[in-house]
Parts: sequence; structure tokens; C-alpha cells
Amino acid sequence: MTSSPAETSAPDSGLPGHGPTGPGRPGDRPDGSGPGGTGSAGSGPAGSGPVGPGPDGAERRGSGWAARLLHPDPVVRRLATLTLVNTAGSGLSLSVNVLFFTRVLGLSAAQLGVGLTVAGLCGVIASVPAGRAADRWGARPVLVTLVAVNGVGTACYALVHGYPAFLALACVVCAVDRGAAAVRNALYAEVLPADRRVAGRAYLRVVTNVGICLGTALGAIALQVDSRPAYLTAILGDAVSFAVVAVLFHRLRVPAAERPAAAPAEDGGTGGTGARAAGERAKGARRRNPALRDGPFLVVTALNALLCLQFAMLEVGVPLWVVQQTHAPRITVAGTLIVNTVLVIALQVRATRGTEDPATAARVCGRAGLILAASTLVIALAHGLPPLVAAAAVLGGVALQALGEVFAQAGGWALSYDLAGERDHGAYQGVYNAGASAALMIGPAVVSTAVVGFGLLGWAALGALLAAAGLAMRPAVRWGRRRRGALAQA
Repeated sequence: MTSSPAETSAPDSGLPGHGPTGPGRPGDRPDGSGPGGTGSAGSGPAGSGPVGPGPDGAERRGSGWAARLLHPDPVVRRLATLTLVNTAGSGLSLSVNVLFFTRVLGLSAAQLGVGLTVAGLCGVIASVPAGRAADRWGARPVLVTLVAVNGVGTACYALVHGYPAFLALACVVCAVDRGAAAVRNALYAEVLPADRRVAGRAYLRVVTNVGICLGTALGAIALQVDSRPAYLTAILGDAVSFAVVAVLFHRLRVPAAERPAAAPAEDGGTGGTGARAAGERAKGARRRNPALRDGPFLVVTALNALLCLQFAMLEVGVPLWVVQQTHAPRITVAGTLIVNTVLVIALQVRATRGTEDPATAARVCGRAGLILAASTLVIALAHGLPPLVAAAAVLGGVALQALGEVFAQAGGWALSYDLAGERDHGAYQGVYNAGASAALMIGPAVVSTAVVGFGLLGWAALGALLAAAGLAMRPAVRWGRRRRGALAQA
């Protein structure tokens, strides 16, 4: 299920609603309590409780349903609480957004569509400078600021009168939302050890889907009441969740970044000349965005963006296909979201296993592309079949899509961190997030016209594109590793 790319899944629009939250450094506890980790970010075998150190330092295996659901690492648990609050607010507003803007604010469908497109473009542009800001001032303070601004902007929707005000506010909200998503990803690199980041993100993505479901259930109440006060309550509830999350982020302990040792003096005396020269070189390097000059990383970013077209396929292509081109019951549309959500919750953590190795992560992306291609073909075959058979084909195709989704997300997360190394995570995550945001912005138009509009041929073309993007990850990653090796030897 995607609400935002959230553990995006995928990036958000400019409407109220937001993605999940994010998290160290090997050897340090992210809560600042001292060296040493507190538990693995991975999960134990199916049916077993998580493993974590007991009070005496010995490993303890949890028991009972709570132990099986709660993560053994207290930092990830804290982040999971942030994520749950964050995404519950997102689900609350996402369920009422369209009706709020069309029925309460009086926008036409065309105005809303144009507004979201323009706001989405603002979000794409904002991701890169937000990531650079995280590198300069730290991910946590930048994230707290962006989340707080997002909360204020969301609340201001209740004061909007007229299309120009809506358009301006939507651009601001989407820009800070997409910027916050990039900074969250950089925060993972600061508070989760390198070997636990992907598994930690997978766990938070599961929590994301749970939070979206809870928020959507609450939003259903507002939909049933169907009144201006009910819709305003939902929107303001989302704004309150932003405020709570900003406070919780402010209280999150982040390990102090390790600073390189001072450069030795080159003048043989005070050391001022050498230190100043080194400082000037570092300052000059910081003015340039390293991610934008990293060819392999840009290729991986573009390939990931192509894989992100699957979200538009699920959220736009499948509903249109079911309603316009198949005999499947319309309730099948709701069934596809349920199938996707349940499978993502069940499989996302498992899908991350082994992705710590870049070569394995690239192979996982290739596998994801092939599975996604197969899902497009199965969905396309629903055309012309009897109602129940068509529904079964669509649901089967969406099940394959969910499997491909969890593999694509796991492999993409790993590569976004590995190819960046341990420096400039804000810059790299900003660029990577911008690519995904661009795919989420243009995806609905591409899928609704070039895929659904051309029927079986369109679905086949989309499948071929997804397969090619996934398989191309391996040579792109090999190029990136060669480049890193050459730079290390230089």
C-alpha cells in the first residue's frame, strides 16, 4: 500500500497527509546512552519473538504476541511510534482530501488536478536543497522545522478561500513534505547503523501501512458524516499529528557526527596556513552537490524512478482498468488495496534479507522488475473474462505487484545508502527522493493514457519497461562500485 512513499512506499502529493518517519552510526546508541547497539533491526524467523539483549547483556528471546510485534531495538520502537502517529494522520486526511477540496472549497476536478501537478513539481524541486540543508545543519533540526511548517500549512487549508490561495498553499505543503521525506531518509543514516538501516526501514514501512489503515478507518467516519465540520476535523487532526511528530523528533537523540581530524600544519609553525587551505578546499567541495556529479548514482536513481511507476499502476491504472475494461465487480478495486496492504505488511521485512550486499540488492531489484512485469500481464488478462474470473485475475496480478513492490523497495533502499557511502547522505537522499517524486508526479498521467488507453499493448509495454529497469540495476551498480574503487585509489 502506498500513501506516500513513505517508507514510501512513494512520495506524497501536495494535499494534507505525510509519509513515515525515519531514524546510527555503528558502535553508538542513537539514544545517546553509550556505545553498543541495542538489538538488530532485522526480524527473527517466522513465528518467533525478536531477539534482544537482556538487562545482564545476555540475549533474550521475547515471547507472546507483543514480543513478536515490537521491535527489539528501542530506537526503532521509538521511531515506530513516530511513524504510527505520522501515518495515522496521513490516512485520516488522505481519505477525505478529494471531497474536502471539491465539496468544501468548491474546486473543480480540473482545478484540483492542475493544482496537484504543480504542487508535485514543487516537491520534486524541493527534495535536493532540503537534502543539502540536512548535510549542512543536521538532519534532525531541519526535519523538525519542515514537519512543523507542514503542520501549519495543513491547518491553513481550513482558511483557504479561492483557487489562487489553494494553489500557493499546496505548493508550500508539497515542497516541505517532499523535503521532509528526503531529510528523513538522511536521518536513517545518522541514527541507524549501516548494517541495520534497510531492515529498520522495512519495519517502519510495515508500521506505515498499519498507521494508514488506522487513519483511513477514522477518515471513514468523516466521510459518513459528510459535513464541513467533519472534513475540517479530519484535516485539523492531520495538522495536530504533524505537531506531535515535530515534538517527538525534537526529543530524538542523534549521535554526534564524527569530524575528521584537523589537517596538519603545512607552514611548520602555527598550522594556520595548512588548516585554512584544507578548510577552503572542504568549503568549496561542500558548495557542489556530489550526488549530481555521481553518474552511476544518477542512473540508479532514474531506474528506481521507473520502478516507482508501479505505484501509479496500483493506485490509478488498476481501478481504471477494472471499471472501464473488465467485467470484474467494482468492489474488486477495494480488494486490490487490501491484498496489497496485507502482503506488504507480511513480506516487507523478509524482503530485506541479504540486501546489505550491493550486488545482492541489485539482483533483488532485477527480480522485482520481472515480478512486476508478470503482474502487468496477469492484470491485463482480466479483459474480457467473466466477472469472478476477471476479479481473480486482477487480485492475482496485484498480489504479484505487492511481491515486486517489497523487493523493489528493499533493493532500492540499500542501493541509495550504499552508493552514497558514509558522507553527504542528505545530498544523495535528496536526489534519490527527487527521482521517486518525479515518477509519482507523472505516473498517473502515464498510466491512465499510455497504459490503460492502449489496453493489452499498453500493459505489455509497462511490463517491459519495469523489467528492463530492474535488470539494468546490476550493470549500473557494478559501474558505481568501480567508480568508488577508482576514487578510493586516486
